[in-house]
Amino acid sequence: MEAKSDIGIILMNLGSPDSTEVPDVKRYLNEFLMDERVIDYPYLFRLLLIKGIIVPKRAPNSAEAYKKIWWKDGSPLVVLTKQLQAAVQNDLSMPVEVAMRYGNPSQESAYEKLLKYNPDMKEVILLPLYPHYAMSSYETAVEHAKTIYKKKGYKFKITTVPPFYSEPDYINAMAESMRPYLQQDFDQLLFSYHGLPERHMTKADPTHKHCMQVNDCCHVDSPAHETCYRHQVFKTSELVAAKLGIPREKWALSFQSRLGREEWLKPYTAVRLEELPKEGVKKLLIVCPAFVSDCLETLEEIAMEGKRSFLESGGDAYTMIPCMNIHPLWVKAVVKWLAALQH
Repeated sequence: MEAKSDIGIILMNLGSPDSTEVPDVKRYLNEFLMDERVIDYPYLFRLLLIKGIIVPKRAPNSAEAYKKIWWKDGSPLVVLTKQLQAAVQNDLSMPVEVAMRYGNPSQESAYEKLLKYNPDMKEVILLPLYPHYAMSSYETAVEHAKTIYKKKGYKFKITTVPPFYSEPDYINAMAESMRPYLQQDFDQLLFSYHGLPERHMTKADPTHKHCMQVNDCCHVDSPAHETCYRHQVFKTSELVAAKLGIPREKWALSFQSRLGREEWLKPYTAVRLEELPKEGVKKLLIVCPAFVSDCLETLEEIAMEGKRSFLESGGDAYTMIPCMNIHPLWVKAVVKWLAALQH
């Protein structure tokens, strides 16, 4: 009988409510928005703002939005992450589990499943499915995984895969998953990334003097780039566009999913979708490379609301390019990275 692997894998993603019912959505939003790395206000102010104002107001609307995209098997994000797990598991001898930062399956349940598979597990490799570093995505997932690990006193060691925003295999998979959609006539390709408050850039800057302070900071070399979301999304866009041979004047970049009234990274996708038709962009392709799996932000915000906004503003054709999901080249890239860490 073949010996059981003493290395396990956990694919980590953001998470989703357990159902589209308002109480489940409320529970999920409370967990998500109370995370100090998502909304980084002092605890008491955060508590009053989120539990007193934002969640009661937002939960019924979010529940309706989830209903529009919900699949019979559940949340698209969770279903697609589990499909990726199955595809990766198919090509690896190491056991592969899934953990969501918020909601289910939890980080603890993923650790426990690996220990059930092999109580003598020596190492667990964490792969956060976020291509870019952000305090409110990659960092919170990793820190949460470490907190559970310490609290439970597990004996195995944990290894974390770094953000892969410029990894050739990721860029290639991203480009090839998009290529079929570029056969149609289009005026512009818009890379729409999840937005962040501008101050998250300066807060994550280890030098405290580069991000949002130096002219054209994203293109001036700095150690700050290792934790700079804005620099990393520029890099991904430039590499993917180059790989696909798209001239600079035919692609642009914007930021979606803004929350609250403070300054977030600009330009805002919602604003650009209304402006583009007036600037002569009538046929638009839009892609969301901050997400590897389709979710509420791609399926509802961009594919539905974004399309409505663009067409009502005078656009003629609007196509959202799906996330990589379980594209064969993406599965191959993940398997390659994890297999390389096995030795």
